[in-house]
Amino acid sequence: MAAPASKKHVALDPMDLYRVRSLLTEDEQMVQDSVARLVDEQVLPVIRECFEQHRFPKELVPELAALGLLGSSIDGYGCAGLNAVSYGLICQELERGDSGIRSFVSVQSSLCMYPIHAFGTEEQKQKYLPRMAKGELIGCFGLTEPHGGSDPANMKTHAKKRGKDWVINGAKMWITNGAIADLCVAWAMTDEGIRGFIVEKGTRGFSAPEIENKFSLRASVTSALFFDNVVVPEEQMLPGVAGLRGPLSCLTQARYGIGWGVIGAAQACLAQLIDYTKSRVLFGRPLAETQAIQIRLADMARRITTAQLLSLQLGRLKDKGEMVPSQVSLAKWNNCRMALDIARDARDMLGGAGISAEYAPIRHMLNLESVITYEGTETVHQLTIGRELTGSNAF
Repeated sequence: MAAPASKKHVALDPMDLYRVRSLLTEDEQMVQDSVARLVDEQVLPVIRECFEQHRFPKELVPELAALGLLGSSIDGYGCAGLNAVSYGLICQELERGDSGIRSFVSVQSSLCMYPIHAFGTEEQKQKYLPRMAKGELIGCFGLTEPHGGSDPANMKTHAKKRGKDWVINGAKMWITNGAIADLCVAWAMTDEGIRGFIVEKGTRGFSAPEIENKFSLRASVTSALFFDNVVVPEEQMLPGVAGLRGPLSCLTQARYGIGWGVIGAAQACLAQLIDYTKSRVLFGRPLAETQAIQIRLADMARRITTAQLLSLQLGRLKDKGEMVPSQVSLAKWNNCRMALDIARDARDMLGGAGISAEYAPIRHMLNLESVITYEGTETVHQLTIGRELTGSNAF
């Protein structure tokens, strides 16, 4: 029997060795392409300067809203109603630009619009969601507290009932969007457990000072939140959930997007390294022609490909309603570690140029030092998987 004729070698996309894009629907590819254009044309030309100046490019918010990227997974209320894979691709392309841009969209969509849609009244949904989808209202998510973020059950912020109102006292820390937010979905301990409240900017006793002097997520607004006898009417409480299930379900949505997003940061580093090593000549030949460099680039591609396949399967499970939080923990843990390791190695492979903002890896590396920590540290996700494997809670 004759051997089958060998097919002519077709060069693979260095950013997609397993042709994951071919597994996407036409609509999903269209979403990815439109966000990629936005990043190339609007984000990349300004993001280095924004990072250096410690400035969030708020002028991009209308552009993000016009593409339907705010609350993209919500049906109705002026939202796009896209599937989970499309949301993941949105995060991936945005983080290829910068983690700060993806963080803004993640907080607006997964941490603010999602709980209002999932747990709010119809009046709350009509009041906030359409304007948030248009970018006319910006939200923040008040959960993490100064004494420690990995144990939300030990919440100090509390809300006491007073007639038909609630009085909130406490503080939150490391809050994305805080200083520019028009509203906060704040979580507080009550006599009936943890409850969520919509606190609007300008409410007496509520303040959100920006945290300065960050060396990570510099193109993102990060704030503290202070509640000093903040009076919130009963109709501003989210009635659909009580206990930790509320905020943790929001974090599951956000962590899902992070698992996709960091792939974009890693791809940005690898793409720049491939170009750099082809043009950088040492000892009479380009770096790309040396074994040591090729091995390191190949390892980056291996890790990225693994993360792509993991995220796509997670997205398909989510779209079928079969995703569970521990699966999200595995993706967040694996993919954040992958991206941070690649950014660090890319910075090293650039030599002295690696510390210059002219090249993207140092910016992505600094950002990812935060991304691997927020929305659950690496250890939290490792213990989540350990609990899944053993049935024993080691927290």
